[in-house]
Amino acid sequence: MIRSSLLAALLGIALSAQAADVSLLNVSYDPTRELYQDFNAAFAKHWKAKTGDNVSIKQSHGGAGKQARAVIDGLEADVVTLALAYDIDAISEKAKLFSADWQKRLPHNSSPYTSTIVFLVRKGNPKAIKDWNDLAKPGIGVITPNPKTSGGARWNYLAAWAYALKQPGGNDASAKEFVRKIFANVKLITIDEVFGGWQKAQKTHFEDGGSFDQIYKPAGR
Repeated sequence: MIRSSLLAALLGIALSAQAADVSLLNVSYDPTRELYQDFNAAFAKHWKAKTGDNVSIKQSHGGAGKQARAVIDGLEADVVTLALAYDIDAISEKAKLFSADWQKRLPHNSSPYTSTIVFLVRKGNPKAIKDWNDLAKPGIGVITPNPKTSGGARWNYLAAWAYALKQPGGNDASAKEFVRKIFANVKLITIDEVFGGWQKAQKTHFEDGGSFDQIYKPAGR
């Protein structure tokens, strides 16, 4: 299973005992929009019952690398929840908002959960896409975020690379060529900036109006 860790770093939130209304900003990467809509509501209810305070949590979403740069450039986040340790490390190194050993602050190296890569295909899967090698075939159109700005996209890239390495005779050269073939089939890559998120982009670019099947855990994972 390809692991994609959500890496959390708390930025010195000061909640006074007298505060009745608390407003927080969570700067996160793009696929967590729906997750935090539900989580924020549950947390606000829990915190109200525990302390009596009213908590309002605002959300900021985008490519993980882009979000990290925004915090470094001055976006006043209270909580940062991004896709890669690299992005959190960059905030620590360049903005000095928390210590370099931030992973030791919370359990599981400050990675509260993991996930896997999911393929979304057209309804009925007409091109029989079942594994990574299918994405490298001629005539396949791939939608993916930009690995230069999206943490999730970097996991996609690394997952494909790891798959190629595990094939008979796999090495760095063959993995590089395999990933090159997949990205040669990419039809859309500037997802965050143009469509406001990968989910909206997928629905926009499926001809049947966004109807798709899901294939969890590509074969061999």
